Amino acid sequence: MERPNFYAALPLDRKSELRRDDAFVVSRLEHREARFVPVWRTRNLVREGQAPQAVWLTRTRIEQISVSAPVYLGDWDDVPYFAADISHLEETELTIHAPEGAFVDLRGVGAMMNRDEGGLLAYARGLAWWHSRNRFCGVCGAPNRAEAGGHVLRCTNPNCATEHFPRTDPAVIMLIVSGDKCLLGRNRRFPLPMYSTLAGFVEPGESLEDCVRRETFEEAGIRVGAVEYRSSQPWPFPSSIMLGFWGEALNEDIVRDDEELMDAMWVTRDFLRQEHDPDKFRLPRLDSIARRLIEEWIAAG
Repeated sequence: MERPNFYAALPLDRKSELRRDDAFVVSRLEHREARFVPVWRTRNLVREGQAPQAVWLTRTRIEQISVSAPVYLGDWDDVPYFAADISHLEETELTIHAPEGAFVDLRGVGAMMNRDEGGLLAYARGLAWWHSRNRFCGVCGAPNRAEAGGHVLRCTNPNCATEHFPRTDPAVIMLIVSGDKCLLGRNRRFPLPMYSTLAGFVEPGESLEDCVRRETFEEAGIRVGAVEYRSSQPWPFPSSIMLGFWGEALNEDIVRDDEELMDAMWVTRDFLRQEHDPDKFRLPRLDSIARRLIEEWIAAG
């Protein structure tokens, strides 16, 4: 439980109490060592290899690209970091302005990266996505303006002036167990043949425990009794926080929701400890909380 999940526990001082001070944000923006985390159409800039590395851009480079409103992420070892959305560039321009590395989907390389760097890339990706989807006020339709280092968007209509804050969608993710067996499912969106825990978004007026029980019954027909919280993981793909649980099954007869799952089955710890043909059975990616929930349960037996 002391080991943080991927993309969590950043070594970053977010300085949230200072973000609304425009002079402070400008001073960090003008810092001679300021680093910028570029995001291009939800992809991050990475120098690929056996141990992929994040690539930062300098302020000079960002000024050449004409990024209008970099988002202040915080300080790491007294060096300010900003997210810079460069999605307005055409793909052919990327090698000119970001000649090192390649823009890739973080989910494909995150498990191999330094955890601090991977977490910072995920943080930048999440804020860039939020900005791209909230250019206009959801109340009156007027353009929004970034404030507080980019962590607030304010409606420019003086009669509205609504403040909008970064969105995070809570989702439960649960390993359902019955004795020495656990329930795994193969979602229709998964690359075949990956099997994982069940998951679902929390609805308004619903507790996390109730959501665990509802989603498990809806997807697999399994009633759940006791629910135990395990850990959480930021998952900005695009904007979720994954809340991990173990749940105790009250029955074992699976009634699968065919629209959600291609398959669902009970598997034992011994089965999971064995090596399997990856073309027939795979567990979730190493950077996922689903994998952690499964591995912790295996180790507990």
